[in-house]
Amino acid sequence: MTKLRRRALALATAALAVAPWAAPRAEQFINVLTGGTSGIYYPIGVALTEIYAAGIADARPTVQATKASVENLNLLQAGKGEVALTLGDSLLAAWEGDEEAGFKGKLDKLRGLAGIYPNYVQIVASAESGIRNLEDLKGKRLSVGAAKSGTELNARAILGAAGISYADLGKVEYLPFAESVELMKNRQLDATLQSAGLGVASIRDLATAIPITVVEIPAELIEKVGAPFQAGVIPAGTYQGQDTAVATALVPNYLVTHSDVPDDLAYAMTSLMFANLDRLAAAHAAAKAISLENALSGMPVPLHPGAERFYREQGMM
Repeated sequence: MTKLRRRALALATAALAVAPWAAPRAEQFINVLTGGTSGIYYPIGVALTEIYAAGIADARPTVQATKASVENLNLLQAGKGEVALTLGDSLLAAWEGDEEAGFKGKLDKLRGLAGIYPNYVQIVASAESGIRNLEDLKGKRLSVGAAKSGTELNARAILGAAGISYADLGKVEYLPFAESVELMKNRQLDATLQSAGLGVASIRDLATAIPITVVEIPAELIEKVGAPFQAGVIPAGTYQGQDTAVATALVPNYLVTHSDVPDDLAYAMTSLMFANLDRLAAAHAAAKAISLENALSGMPVPLHPGAERFYREQGMM
């Protein structure tokens, strides 16, 4: 980003941060669709509602806990939310109408607001399970996230590339993050796959309760899976007892809306997010990765005209 563009953004966002944006009608409901309360979507969604309440005149923002990406996108298509967080592979599948991924047809009302932070596909096993690599998962008890959630779609992709089917596992559970962790603490599960930002509360909780092993997802396997998956690293010390860096897969997250949301509101929601990145980072460290430079990277759906207006003002389109 040029120095001039940085200054323009600073001036525009500073104004938005202090002056409430005029809503397109007297009362503007903004339902923010997130994920489970023990994940990362939820605290970021809560922060967004606070930002919108302060910055959009007559706004009535609410946050809704959901099963995350797939449910969020179906709700948006049905007009039962104004903004949602989602994984990039789920968003692409929704736009293409992938029935196997949980979409009965093409979700043609979806519109993009911004690329945000990456999810890390984190496979964590109890140390006593003896699981050290992906092959060791065979015959073991694994939770893959809620059925047809974004996390479960990630699980299918990664395990499939490794030549592991659900039938190869000793037991498959379709559980949210917190419930998976509780079963692991009680020795009723051997491992959990969680697609989330680094330092997700559920895995931090697990690591303080029992010794864990973070399982590597090799770069060559990620290349086999292909876009939107990318190679990444879970840094050493991210979780208690994790003494070394671990290779894994990344999947970009996006903030999305739908075509019936007024242009002025979409503009305000996009602008206010970038004006308040410090508040999002305070809600969860994963949000520190959100940047204007990456906002349009790999967007799988058309931009909402309101968001497009914002990016044009920043000289990005």
